[in-house]
Amino acid sequence: MRVLGIDPGLRNMGWGVIEVTGSRIAHVANGVCHGTGDDLSGRLLTLHEALTDMMATYGPDAAAIEQTFVNKDGAGTLKLGQARGVAMLAVAQAGLRVGEYAPNAVKKAVVGVGHADKRQVLHMVQLQLPGCKVAGPDAADALAIAICHAHHLQSAGTLASALAKASA
Repeated sequence: MRVLGIDPGLRNMGWGVIEVTGSRIAHVANGVCHGTGDDLSGRLLTLHEALTDMMATYGPDAAAIEQTFVNKDGAGTLKLGQARGVAMLAVAQAGLRVGEYAPNAVKKAVVGVGHADKRQVLHMVQLQLPGCKVAGPDAADALAIAICHAHHLQSAGTLASALAKASA
């Protein structure tokens, strides 16, 4: 199963695709979509097109995105929410459900602590995906989101299997 992680951003939207086979994970690809254009609608369009092309190339089976929290800059938070909406739309158009994770949940799943910094996330992503050349901090975050989602999918699969055995 291929899992796509997306770190939403209006100018730089990180993405990462991993392959999950049983309990093993492997790096497939990662990168950053750049929102270009003079206005918000132009940036959103270029992000949507880039994500759609990337998904057609790598064919993910599952996807996850980082949740956005309101901060002191309300206008910035709204714009980030619009970029996140574009990413969710592109994933939904590909027929995939979107898992959503808080930043602290992603860090805890990958690093072991919820308040890890970007260097720690990058380090742990590189440890878990040997040989992976990360395209930047946004791509590292996206790979971490994919890893977090893979762990949750595996846990859900284990639970479903146990419940099926218990009811048989």
